[in-house]
Amino acid sequence: MTEYSELPDWPRASGKPVTSAVIRSCPEDFQVDEILNFEFDGEGEHLLVHVRKRNQNTADVAQKLARHAGVKVRDIGYAGLKDRNAVTTQWFSVWLPGKPDPDWSAFESEDLQILNSQRHRRKLQRGALQGNRFVIVLRDIEFEKLTDKETLEHQLAVIQKQGVPNYFGEQRFGRGGKNLSEAVAMFNGRRVKARHLRSLYLSSARSFLFNEVLAARIAAGNWLQALPGEALMLAGSRSFFVADELNAEVEQRLTSGDVLPSGPLWGRGELASQQNAEILEQNTLAGQAVYREGLETAGLKQERRALRLAVSGFQWQWLPEGKNLQLCFELPSGCYATSVLRELIHSRH
Repeated sequence: MTEYSELPDWPRASGKPVTSAVIRSCPEDFQVDEILNFEFDGEGEHLLVHVRKRNQNTADVAQKLARHAGVKVRDIGYAGLKDRNAVTTQWFSVWLPGKPDPDWSAFESEDLQILNSQRHRRKLQRGALQGNRFVIVLRDIEFEKLTDKETLEHQLAVIQKQGVPNYFGEQRFGRGGKNLSEAVAMFNGRRVKARHLRSLYLSSARSFLFNEVLAARIAAGNWLQALPGEALMLAGSRSFFVADELNAEVEQRLTSGDVLPSGPLWGRGELASQQNAEILEQNTLAGQAVYREGLETAGLKQERRALRLAVSGFQWQWLPEGKNLQLCFELPSGCYATSVLRELIHSRH
């Protein structure tokens, strides 16, 4: 197994970007709206609160909600974590058995507002997300050659049509891949008592192995194609089937986006892939025994993740300043906006 002082620069679908830009020059340049995957009950012991926050992380807001409502932090639920350096909207649940809705007027501030609230029977659980809607502004885009803007426009059109590689984002691995180093230490016997840290390190190791397989598929030029023995995922689902034979029907379903090639989320059990697809995955991860065996010992089971990320509603427009570009799109839960941005630009700070 190779250890990295920093993460690999995994290959991009269209090669290295020809432009650079500033991301998150201010929180308003990175806007995220959460989309839940269920309808509200309209009654119950939990109050679902829709919050708009600026320069606030999710855990801090949960603590503030608990303090204002007079409940414990464990009585606050949320579906996912949202960035601090951004303007985001997300839902929280507050457990209020037999209690009226709080007066939120004193809770609000310039960086924190309550948009809506509704009653619900159950606490909001992690992962109860359909996805997220993004509005991102890339500022001060630099072009080295006159043709670079045309190249960028072409890359935007390619993303609109075929999506991007479904990499796990850099934030999954911590600064400089620190979470991976912590995972190795844990796999080598260091005890990690905190459940959330243990989960973080396991997820980081698992995500790294997936990214390595996806990178190998991109390098081989077949990340959008089905290999013999491919485990093909049904779009919008975790279900998959193995393509023993690559025929016209499979190719048509791939072209339409109905099924997608997949890579392994490592754990116990046999790889779902077979034949050529399995050989590629085994060869790619042959040198990563510490991660593979650590994940198996931890009890995780083999799962799959699509190699291609379809970018729904992808639109772009140049802002009046001429060197600033606004992107609008939606991504499913568990997918990363950074996977879209890294296909287009090098980030400057």
